[in-house]
Amino acid sequence: MQNPGEIVRAHVWVKGRVQGVGFRAHVEYFAGGIGVSGWVRNVGWDTVEAVAEGSREQVDQFIQLMKTGPRASRVDEIRVEEEPAQGEQEFGVKRSA
Repeated sequence: MQNPGEIVRAHVWVKGRVQGVGFRAHVEYFAGGIGVSGWVRNVGWDTVEAVAEGSREQVDQFIQLMKTGPRASRVDEIRVEEEPAQGEQEFGVKRSA
């Protein structure tokens, strides 16, 4: 059974037309609205990587956000891995990997 106050962590990779379309700024803005903590960054030329921590409901909303992205983007593939929460304090954009 799931603890309703439990903090969960999702590590997400999105491939597609996700660079040069405001994807990271979009994710950062809406992550603040959802209330998750974590980060987002570019990886290579066609991938954005992100981590989100929060309640199960918040993290599920975040994953949906990553699946859609901003209007100019196109998400071709998404991979999500659950990890133990690490106590992220805020949400921000990290330097590209």
